[in-house]
Amino acid sequence: MESAAVPLRREEVDLADPAFWRLPRARRLAAFALLRTLESPVRFGSGPGFHALVRHADVREASRTPDHFASAPGATTPEPAAWAKAVFGNSMVNMDGPEHARLRRIVARAFTPRLLAAAEENVRETARRIVTEMARDRPEDFVTSAASRMPFEIICDLMGIPAGDRAEIARRIDEASENVGVARRRLRMPGRGLRGLAHMQLVMARLARERRRRPAGDLVSALVRADIDGQTLSARQLGAFFSLLLVAGVETTRNAIAHGLVLLTGHPDQLALLESDFDRYADGAVDEIVRHSTPIIQFRRTVTAEYELGGRVFRPGEKVVLLYASANRDENVFENPDVFDITRDPNPHLGYGGGGPHYCLGAHLARQEMKALFRELLTGPVRVRTVGAAELVDSSFDNRVRSLPFVLGPPAPAVPPEGAPGPARVF
Repeated sequence: MESAAVPLRREEVDLADPAFWRLPRARRLAAFALLRTLESPVRFGSGPGFHALVRHADVREASRTPDHFASAPGATTPEPAAWAKAVFGNSMVNMDGPEHARLRRIVARAFTPRLLAAAEENVRETARRIVTEMARDRPEDFVTSAASRMPFEIICDLMGIPAGDRAEIARRIDEASENVGVARRRLRMPGRGLRGLAHMQLVMARLARERRRRPAGDLVSALVRADIDGQTLSARQLGAFFSLLLVAGVETTRNAIAHGLVLLTGHPDQLALLESDFDRYADGAVDEIVRHSTPIIQFRRTVTAEYELGGRVFRPGEKVVLLYASANRDENVFENPDVFDITRDPNPHLGYGGGGPHYCLGAHLARQEMKALFRELLTGPVRVRTVGAAELVDSSFDNRVRSLPFVLGPPAPAVPPEGAPGPARVF
């Protein structure tokens, strides 16, 4: 197997080649490290191509200057077709300016203190129920039994999705997400992905109509009644937001949870530290899991006005890719960036975005979900450990875990306080 220790040459690194994203993760991280040493962002691809922003400072600055680095017409690759936006509505991740700000205000207003308080309690109850059922049923795959189930149930409860619709929606989410690969035969697969979106939007349209007639204490009820400057969300806007919440809100947290278990199992010293005082170390552990695994690898921006960044002057119409997976390993920001250390402080990772108007709306909820689930998994009478390698999905977009074998058992012996190993290097 090719090792990250083998030096790379610039001509060996091509982020536009699907083969690059099938390399071992250690090799890809080594390529990012090489790109960070270059004087200016590198252009990849034929035709218009794109420039890769790999340094923490550059990704952060581009994120906070949306008037020069726009999410429209599309933050993902390939860009959504105009007809798809017309049919399904435009996602918030592809919006800028007043349109994006208005939609965020509507969504923010819908998250009332009462709704948030109920959601926080539900997070704790859901984590307890999942772990109790795991201890009873002894499943073998951590992704399906816990990592995916936790955020999916929370989002469905938050939105008030009927129990009878959930199994089919879960299948559609998995189908749409599984097709974000890198081999050309798997890249996005628009037909299958759009069928999944169409089904979810039909469910959401029906639910929205019901909530307009009979409001309940859920997010759908709040959104269909939300009013900013005399305007409410259209049916397509509601559908686009619900699809984003279901897919993005479930997939990113699912992958962070799965990677978290891999990292903690592989670093017994860090696991023992977290178990020794969960309340003290939990926040740091969650942030370090997100930094180290970086569930979303990259988003794309389109340059709208001339702008100098990272040693290069960008011109209108050029495409740039914000590589969070590289920025979160930047040696100029993080000491020993390849080390997994739950006490890392400060930890200004970009796992939820680089700030600015597109900072993740669900960051707080995702942190709560991870903390609640790991609290139940690591401090109760039955503890969880991985027993095999995670099966990863080759992707240039997200760091997805397809499956992860695990077992439940008694608590592991405590790591001796003296002579315990320090944080270990892991990719």
